[in-house]
Amino acid sequence: MIQALTLLGALGMFLYGMNLMSGGLQKAAGSKMRNFLTAMTSNPFKGVITGLGITSVIQSSSATTVMTVGFVNAGLLTLSQAVGVIMGANIGTTVTAWLVSLLGFKADISLFAVPLMAVGFILSLSKSDRRRHISELIVGFSLLFLGLSLMKESVPDLRETPEVLAFIQNWTSYGFGSVLIFLLFGTVLTLVLQSSSATMALTLIMVNMGWIPFEMGAAMVLGENIGTTITANIAAAVGNANARRAALAHTLFNVFGVCWALALFRPFLMLIGTIIAWMGLPNPMEITHAADINITADEGIATLYGISMLHTLFNLFNTIILIWFVPLIVKVVTTMIKDNKNTDEETVKLKYINAGPLSTAELAIGQARSEVVHFAEISRREIEFIRTAISANGKEFDAMRTKLVKYEEISDRMEYEIATFLNSLPEDSISEDTRTEVKRMYKIIGELESLGDSGEAISRILSRRNSHKRTFTTEQIERLGSLLTAVEHAYDVMIDNLKAEKFSELGLRLATDCEIEINELRNNIREEEIMLIEQDGANYHSSVYYLDTVSELERMGDFIINISQALNK
Repeated sequence: MIQALTLLGALGMFLYGMNLMSGGLQKAAGSKMRNFLTAMTSNPFKGVITGLGITSVIQSSSATTVMTVGFVNAGLLTLSQAVGVIMGANIGTTVTAWLVSLLGFKADISLFAVPLMAVGFILSLSKSDRRRHISELIVGFSLLFLGLSLMKESVPDLRETPEVLAFIQNWTSYGFGSVLIFLLFGTVLTLVLQSSSATMALTLIMVNMGWIPFEMGAAMVLGENIGTTITANIAAAVGNANARRAALAHTLFNVFGVCWALALFRPFLMLIGTIIAWMGLPNPMEITHAADINITADEGIATLYGISMLHTLFNLFNTIILIWFVPLIVKVVTTMIKDNKNTDEETVKLKYINAGPLSTAELAIGQARSEVVHFAEISRREIEFIRTAISANGKEFDAMRTKLVKYEEISDRMEYEIATFLNSLPEDSISEDTRTEVKRMYKIIGELESLGDSGEAISRILSRRNSHKRTFTTEQIERLGSLLTAVEHAYDVMIDNLKAEKFSELGLRLATDCEIEINELRNNIREEEIMLIEQDGANYHSSVYYLDTVSELERMGDFIINISQALNK
């Protein structure tokens, strides 16, 4: 029982170390990684290199794949680009197996891990964000290998407990059926642990300790490649159609690979055995596993390298085969997952930030940025509703009034949901620059919500005008039209500023010019109307509603310039 609990605790330490190491790297290079991902994916080949590079660095194909699905959801990557990145992520994750094989078994890395934790602790005391992030990386690396060392020590020795092997041998005596059993075992274990790296580490321990033969370890590796696709599918379940397609493409890619690997299972393993033999080590296909036979050090290393080599070549061959069929894969997943045809305005909701677990918090900021742009574009629709409502009466006005009230509710909901998402980003998992950007987003979504309030306020003013059977003159409608055009132009400039990768002084100057134009129009309209009231007070009530509408439109201009100014802070 103690041995089993120790094994579980060691596994937990391994997983925690992996997450800590990955999180530290993401925070240290979050924005650079986002820019690299979006810039280096112009074709499938570049996408593969990008996915390979990022996964090799952050040591988590699940994190890369989930991030990719999130970027597809946010419209930052096309489906074709995402498929290439996911292929590269599958190759990149094989680095973990080689890291464990080369460092975790040949040398007692735990001897270096403890002093490294001291270095990590010293760096964590630094005032520099970057050094604190590097300290997380170092401590995570140390915990990962300490966990691996404890896992090896907690696995029973087969010479002392041969009944363990007898139990396992019951699974290995069904020929090709045993291959399928261990493939399923690898899939389920990865599903439970939510980490193919942890399952790979357990597989390497099992073959190194002589629990299972090389062939069954190979079958587990194939199962791990299916199990790891589930994480992205869970992340994409609440995303848009393209996000779900990207996750499905990952599943199809790996399932296709497992199918050809099973069809050519013996020849594929013989190729691996030959490569390992060329390296001067025993052929892992020829190593006998039994409780009464000691596995030599060279034989243990041969099986470790064999499993790692199989993992690498499986993903490499799969990518080489399928990279030429990316357009076909995109066509298949697009056919399988249809677009949502429901475009009813009343169903307007978040598009981007509802996909991806927060384990990639540093990288999720790109999704939040896209959602803010989406919010601004939704808010802009109110201008046309207001324009129609100003000169409308009866049922046409009622329809516009309903829309403006509905969009005020939509803006309230979008502000709340975006703020909830930003609140859920753990502060200790994001860099200082990202924290500053999050604060900026709080300000922006608050101003966008106020724009929704203004649209609803104008509908109330116009509703009171209509209830008192008042109308605006042709000249008043024309002047309001000019003011609305200026506000609409301000909206366009503000949205361009939100979309810009880097805020520029030109963007702020254009936004300021729009604000000045709106204020001048407001002043001119007010002065002219006051003069008309002094000359003829008969239409006083209409003038009040008219000037109230002008004031509310000018307030919308204030909210819009506030957003551009917030981007400059």
